[in-house]
Amino acid sequence: MRDPIRVLIAEDAVLLREGLARLLADSGFDVVAKVDDGKGMVEAASAYRPDVIVADVRMPPTFTDEGLRAAVEVRAEYPDMAILVFSQAVEAAYAQELFSSSANGLGYLLKERVAEVEEFVDALKRVAAGGTALDPEVVAQLLGRRKKNDPLETLTPREREVLSLMAEGRSNSAIAASLFVTEKAVEKHTSSIFTKLDLTPAAEDHRRVMAVLRYLNV
Repeated sequence: MRDPIRVLIAEDAVLLREGLARLLADSGFDVVAKVDDGKGMVEAASAYRPDVIVADVRMPPTFTDEGLRAAVEVRAEYPDMAILVFSQAVEAAYAQELFSSSANGLGYLLKERVAEVEEFVDALKRVAAGGTALDPEVVAQLLGRRKKNDPLETLTPREREVLSLMAEGRSNSAIAASLFVTEKAVEKHTSSIFTKLDLTPAAEDHRRVMAVLRYLNV
């Protein structure tokens, strides 16, 4: 039997923090620590070495980007530590900064997504396993920040749909179900995407991450 995923929660609102802790514990996670600010998050990450951190973007003292800054600091010190950040509204600039170097083990969801327990738990597990979880609204906002003369203009509308779902962290089977096509068709589209984005042969997961970063223009 595998050990439970160890989680650190960084959230200043006590009711949400305790609610998250209870939700995750009931879902089989091991909540190793709970903190209420960015400084505490960095210290707890070092002390407990969790598998994944769930952090609010805005925390004390200024309630602007403390959670994100702490996330960036933690990733610089522990590149393999997974982090799922969430916020009340889309903060596109913050998302771009967080995903600027890698999308492995990173996620960004809106707080409303936490209420959808099954979806939230699935996203957290995916991030903890080294995958990506991006809220569709975050993807939409990031796309609006893309530059002109985008090299992704060579993609077909269907390829763009596939890549958008890849950016949300969907597997090939999930993409196929969403678009009502076969997995073989999805594989064909992803292969074409990799070719058009000039992503040389490498591990599948690595190329998916690179394609997502290229798509989000970060």
